[in-house]
Amino acid sequence: MPAIGITGGISTGKTAFCDCLREIIPEAKFFNADKAARELVDLDKEVKEELLREFGPETYFPGGDLNRERLRAIVFVDAAKKSALEQILHPRIRQQWSAEAKTHRNAAEFFFADIPLLYETGGETFCDRVVVVACSREIQFSRLWQRSRLDRAVAGQIIDSQMPLNEKISRADHVVWNNGERAVLKEQAKALMELWRA
Repeated sequence: MPAIGITGGISTGKTAFCDCLREIIPEAKFFNADKAARELVDLDKEVKEELLREFGPETYFPGGDLNRERLRAIVFVDAAKKSALEQILHPRIRQQWSAEAKTHRNAAEFFFADIPLLYETGGETFCDRVVVVACSREIQFSRLWQRSRLDRAVAGQIIDSQMPLNEKISRADHVVWNNGERAVLKEQAKALMELWRA
């Protein structure tokens, strides 16, 4: 079965699309890059040490939890720090999911890799197909507000720090449009499944 990369912009609905796929094909295997990143910063001793060296002792709370707000504030205003964070996390995440993709390529189940920065990290080379989940910029703002209560200026900075959605769309094998109801998203997931199975 093919290895299928799923990407898009922040708050375009990648997770919701993956949830639809899970409902349609419960036997499929999934890799989530955001979850892998959270596990690395929370559990990997070497990663913690590198983050402390790069970003200072305030990177973690006294109890050992990552100060995500502080880290986000640093990397979204300092391109060099953003690059440093990516150098710590991206190679490790890529190693994990590319190994899984390789393993599942010869398996009977579909393998889906939910990777927000798929194109930015050159990860599309490990995929047989890439799906971009897209929505309008206004919807992105609205979802970011609902999720994180970020003000419009900060939300705009985050959106603009990523590769433009139009560029991802132009490079994708498939585009799923997620401006509306979840039922519409699920119908698109079903249509793609039929296409891939054929």
